Amino acid sequence: MMVFRFVALVLIVLGLMLLGADVVTMLERGQEPHLRSLEDVWALFSSTGVASFKTWANESLPAPLPDGFSGVLGIPAFAALGTIGVIMAYLFRERDEMVG
Repeated sequence: MMVFRFVALVLIVLGLMLLGADVVTMLERGQEPHLRSLEDVWALFSSTGVASFKTWANESLPAPLPDGFSGVLGIPAFAALGTIGVIMAYLFRERDEMVG
């Protein structure tokens, strides 16, 4: 359980870091907010990873799934990671045993 709580904390911190990076980018450009999607963040780490995954999904998976994956990759990264982290933190929290 301790490992899952640590992973939850890391995901929440990553979500906050990505939100902060989006705010700094917005302030630098002086434009309206541009939120980095999961696809944008993945592309920062691997230039061909996203394209390869999309090609594989289109060739290997049945019809509605590749569009679903494209939708998931379009979600703002801070929201995806932060939400998963908060849900994990809630599920794996320390529970007080009620004695009565």
